[in-house]
Amino acid sequence: MALNVKFGVSTWLWTSPFSNDTLKLFPKIKEFGYDAVEIPVEDPALIHVADVKMALADHGLEAVICGAFGTSRDLTNEDPSFHRTSFDYLDRCFEIASELGAKFVAGPMYSAVGKARLVSPEQKKVEWDRAVTNLRIVCENARKSGLDIALETLNRFETDLINTCEELMRLIADINEPEAKVILDGFHMNIEEPNPEAAIRLAGDKLIHFQVSENYRGTPGTGQTPWDAYKRALEAINYQGVISIESFTPEVKELAGAVCIWKPLVPSQDGFAKEGLEFLKAWAAK
Repeated sequence: MALNVKFGVSTWLWTSPFSNDTLKLFPKIKEFGYDAVEIPVEDPALIHVADVKMALADHGLEAVICGAFGTSRDLTNEDPSFHRTSFDYLDRCFEIASELGAKFVAGPMYSAVGKARLVSPEQKKVEWDRAVTNLRIVCENARKSGLDIALETLNRFETDLINTCEELMRLIADINEPEAKVILDGFHMNIEEPNPEAAIRLAGDKLIHFQVSENYRGTPGTGQTPWDAYKRALEAINYQGVISIESFTPEVKELAGAVCIWKPLVPSQDGFAKEGLEFLKAWAAK
């Protein structure tokens, strides 16, 4: 049975940070056959919404908005000033998402990416409870804009708080707000999930965005990803959202360093986008 989904690609595949200069990617993203473009909001001040909105309309693309959570954006930090920084940043993301017609803001917004330590159970509970309390506020702020939040699991090298879908679903149950939903990324799942198919099924109707690449962050279809298992699970939960390719280029040194990509994964980033989409369309149509 064919999946009834749309396909997107993150502009991180080519460049960072997103700015008006990134809009020059939109024509080829559409030409390759994508339905959506994933816009990472690293610096909201660089995103001129009117220009982005026009470019999306000109090329018939939908926007998916993803947050970027560096050291200063940490809802689990003991210093409340970090929480205020995160709230202000996410409020701006909600404004951008609303103006661009997106339905949610996605990302691992519970903590700063790279905060990965061995902490005591007592310290973990303190930080878990901070995440729950602060994400309730984030949900309330999202609600004002008619948006959801899509919370993302990360692998153990990028966070010590939420590594599996089971942990994420427990966090969402503790938040207990209808806006708290799920994004899953196959790269992280291939590191952390004993059974990726079961993880997708566990997310169920909370899953509102799905990111893919290969197990080594390369072009879909060229690695060890259990694509048949993904498809069975997405069919079982009747997933009808966007499936986006997310990967990176070593040409952007700061971002490449953050995700530990030390060499080109492909001969061409354009080839990555084009061949990856060709594989995904054939996979989804089976």
